[in-house]
Amino acid sequence: MNKAMSGKDLLDMVEVLAHEKSVDIDVVFGVVEVALATAIKRSTFPGEDADVVVHIDRETGDYSAERRWLIVPDEQGLQEPDREEMFSDIHDDYPDLAEGDYIVRPVTPAHSDARRFAQDAKQVILQRLRDAERAQIVKEFLDRGESIVSGQVKRMDKGDAIVELGRLDARLPRDQMISRENIHPGDRVKAYVLRVEDSQRGKQVILSRTSPDFLKKLFELEVPEIEEGLLEIKSVARDPGLRAKVAVLAHDSRIDPIGTCVGIHGSRVNAVTAELSNEHIDIVLWNEDPALYVLEALKPAEVQSIVLNEDDKSADVVVPEEKLAVAIGSRGQNVRLASELTGWQINIMTADQADEKHKTETDASRREFMEQLDLDEDAADALIDAGLASIEDVAYIPEKELLEIGAFDEDTVKELRSRARSVLTRRAIKREENLRLADKSLLELPGLDGDKVSALVTAGVRNVNDLADLATDELVEKTGFDEKTAADLIIAARAVVYP
Repeated sequence: MNKAMSGKDLLDMVEVLAHEKSVDIDVVFGVVEVALATAIKRSTFPGEDADVVVHIDRETGDYSAERRWLIVPDEQGLQEPDREEMFSDIHDDYPDLAEGDYIVRPVTPAHSDARRFAQDAKQVILQRLRDAERAQIVKEFLDRGESIVSGQVKRMDKGDAIVELGRLDARLPRDQMISRENIHPGDRVKAYVLRVEDSQRGKQVILSRTSPDFLKKLFELEVPEIEEGLLEIKSVARDPGLRAKVAVLAHDSRIDPIGTCVGIHGSRVNAVTAELSNEHIDIVLWNEDPALYVLEALKPAEVQSIVLNEDDKSADVVVPEEKLAVAIGSRGQNVRLASELTGWQINIMTADQADEKHKTETDASRREFMEQLDLDEDAADALIDAGLASIEDVAYIPEKELLEIGAFDEDTVKELRSRARSVLTRRAIKREENLRLADKSLLELPGLDGDKVSALVTAGVRNVNDLADLATDELVEKTGFDEKTAADLIIAARAVVYP
């Protein structure tokens, strides 16, 4: 035991710190062991990245120190020379040790300056205790399971609000505030507990007022039928501070789900709206039928027809031309929120636009069938009239159904399916070749799947720079992508190339 600090002094210090900081005494012992190891490392092995470990006797307060070297495989080499030894170098001296074991040697601390050693140890102890105290406060907060909290803004930090929640300071980032709000020190705010992040100062609770879950939890507070299980909020989509859509489902046929959420004279929904800076809230009925759900989500839009594409989860919705603006909404808000709410990509169009889209798709299918399957126009149209739109459709439709079209005999049907499957095989091989040719930057670009990457490579676009240099109409012409997909990909590429 060194003379810089007696065992009794150390035990007294641990007990006082545990009491003052409201931290478990075992945590304090662990912190002190790390602090002493750090101080010994500085005083005894200056300039080295030594691996020093300290063990404190919980009864006497005496402590011992040791230095360790990890035994590593020869082929790995020494990555940290101050902390490692190669197996071949130590095997003769330590025949009982294997790779992954430690060589351990006791250390006699060199306290040439006992006061400096004590200062170093104290400094590390206090810092680590602050970290441990903060971690314990966060743990206690999370253990309470609160999802919505209310607190006072303590200060502003680079646009973020630091919110005092009892012993805990949480952060409400600028991008999690409703844009029209002006939050100042001293204001009381209510927010949703979004997540816990690791920061330089330890664990940090992050709050949000823009999360869809915040709106959902506010409704749960206002509508007791939700907690009772009689009513369920299935989905929420928000344009924070402006508009939101909420899909609800009643589990009791006696309950009107929309009326229950609205409340008498709008009392319940108005309470939520007031908390969200007068955000307008549309409450709609959830439906397991995706077509009916999309129609409900688009309200107040007037819909003439809807066609769903299960493959890419998109919905083409036709509305009267004079109602187009209402269906789309200001800045695309209505259709965007409806898409987020339902999980379907909703495409709003007029009847004329739908006819033009159908003609374009039909022409593309006809051209593909004629070129890839070596069919004449009449045969291609027979497939299209039967509802087949792609090579995949022809390859995997049962022979019986293809015969029922009436345009092909049995031998022709077999040949058609064989040709279609050969085309798909060639495409799969080409796809893999293209994926190998694609630059990593292209493969990692958001919004791109393997098929789109392959189409880009076929068009001569092998990296994000190639993609960023294209105009939307050029990409559409080269790949056949629709205009929105092409524009989104170019924007994503330019964000990478020109950050």
